[in-house]
Amino acid sequence: MAHEDHDHQQQLHQDQHHGHHGHHQDHSDIDWGEMAPLLEAQAELFTPLYEHAMAWLAKRQTEPGLIVDAGSGPGVIACLLADAFPGARVVAVDASEPLLERARDRAERLGVADRFGTLAGELPGALDDLDYPADLLWAGRSLHHLGDQRAALAAFADRLARGGTLALQEGGLPARFLPRDIGFGRPGLQARLDALEAEWFAAMRADLPGSVTETEDWPALLTAAGLRPTGTRTFLLDLPAPTTDRARAYVVASLTRTREGLGERLDADDRATLDRLLDPDDKASLHHRPDVFVLAAQTVYTAVRAK
Repeated sequence: MAHEDHDHQQQLHQDQHHGHHGHHQDHSDIDWGEMAPLLEAQAELFTPLYEHAMAWLAKRQTEPGLIVDAGSGPGVIACLLADAFPGARVVAVDASEPLLERARDRAERLGVADRFGTLAGELPGALDDLDYPADLLWAGRSLHHLGDQRAALAAFADRLARGGTLALQEGGLPARFLPRDIGFGRPGLQARLDALEAEWFAAMRADLPGSVTETEDWPALLTAAGLRPTGTRTFLLDLPAPTTDRARAYVVASLTRTREGLGERLDADDRATLDRLLDPDDKASLHHRPDVFVLAAQTVYTAVRAK
């Protein structure tokens, strides 16, 4: 799976695989190729957060030989892993060949192509095609796109070398882009969008093939997969106002996608507010207002294969 939100994704603007708004009628039919530019923009914007996560991981898994990015999307994070672990070979695994093509192009551009490979196929089965076990397996907001998360974690664990680490990026907090009161409309718009996103996410999960409901106690699920949990840490992305053009463009793209996917489920007042925020000709829109920011928190859980 690609990271929508990423992510690919839960809510794309929370996500990043990697973000995830795939608000299509068929929840499981997210067009990752169409999502690619937004996925890349999100992951690039979130680079400081990922760099902190990787520095933390480097203390847990020293000098890995093989790193696997399970659900790599367009390869932004896989290339950051290659940079953070210069002695490692990195394999980006994703079901979307167009996204893997972008990943290969990125690795070439960044000068890491000589130790960068891709593997196309659905998770978790695609991992069976790895030549040898992974010392570090990164699953960045990809697990929640798989119907049976418990079985997928067991499959991930099975592809780890002894002493290898699984790093699972799930959870965190919904991103914030605006003050609670923006000067028009009813205060608290983003909180109401979050509630709709949560409903969308539940429907997306329920529609997945072989979907199984799980309590999202990730350390307990990692333990059930035969791994020993070694840590949990949440990383912050804090891009305060007045923010950069790049961050502003990401916020516009993210809320545009929200408007397209969830707009009909908003009440008329909130829909009108969102339309104003997205109107380039409105001085109070996201395109012009000085109080736009990006604040996001993403959690990583680690566990080691002890035997």
